[in-house]
Amino acid sequence: MEKHVTGVYCAHKKDNSIYYRASLTHRGKHISLGSFDDQSTANSCYLLARNILENSSTHPEDYPSDCAISFEKWIILHNLRDNGIYFPTPIYLRPSFFLYYLSQERVLKFDKDDLFYYSSHKIMARGKHLFVSDYGMQVNILNRYGIMNYAVPGRDYHFINKDENDFRYANISIVNRYRGVTEQPGLQHGTYITRIHIKGHVKVGSYPTETEAAIAYNKAIDILRKNGITKQYTPNFIEDISPKEYAEIYSSLEISPRILNYFL
Repeated sequence: MEKHVTGVYCAHKKDNSIYYRASLTHRGKHISLGSFDDQSTANSCYLLARNILENSSTHPEDYPSDCAISFEKWIILHNLRDNGIYFPTPIYLRPSFFLYYLSQERVLKFDKDDLFYYSSHKIMARGKHLFVSDYGMQVNILNRYGIMNYAVPGRDYHFINKDENDFRYANISIVNRYRGVTEQPGLQHGTYITRIHIKGHVKVGSYPTETEAAIAYNKAIDILRKNGITKQYTPNFIEDISPKEYAEIYSSLEISPRILNYFL
C-alpha cells in the first residue's frame, strides 16, 4: 500500500485503474489542482501550488515549460494570492481592469464591468474568433459590444490603440453596426451605403444616417420577398426609435430600381 501524501488522493477510473488527484484548501476554499497518472507528479503539483500561495517569488508571466500545474491553474493561484479572490477562470486583477490569460502568448484586457461575466464564462478560441458557451450556444464575445458576427475588423469596427487584445469599451470603436450598411464619408448623396446580397451584392441606396440605411436594408428585404425571392435574410433591429418613427422613415426611403424591379 502506498504511503499517503498530503494533498494527494488515490482514485479509480471506470476500468478500475488508479490515478491521483491533487488538491488543497486555502483560506477556506477547496481548490482542485488536477489529475495525474502517478503520485509523485501529483505531489509536485501540490507542493508547487502551496509554494505559489505562500510566497511571492513567482508571477503570472513566469510559467515554466515543465510545470506540473496547468497554465490556467497557475494564473488562478497567482490571482488568489495577490488579490485574495478565487476565480475559476484564468483572470488576474489589475487596479482598473483585469487580464484574461487565454494562453501564455495571448492575454486579453477587459474593463472591470465585465468581471462578473468572464469569471463564470470561459473564453475559447477558434482561429481569430473568441467565444463563450452561453446556455449551450457559442456566443462571440464581440456581441457584448453590439458587433455582429459578420463584422469585419478595420471596416465595421476597430481597436483605437491598435491592440486587438484590448477589449476595454473605450478602445473599441464601432463604425458599421447594421447588416448591409457601410459608412463612406464624403459621398454626394449620403454618408451610408446599403447593399444586399442576392446572387451578388446589389446596392439599395445611399442615405444620410445610419438608421435610415439600416431601415432601407429591411425595406429591401420586404420588397425582394414580395418579388418572389425566398432567401432568408435577417433584418436589422433598430433601437431608440418608436414604431411610428420607424414607419415614417420606412415609407419615405427611396430604394434602387434594381431592387424594386428584381424578380426571379
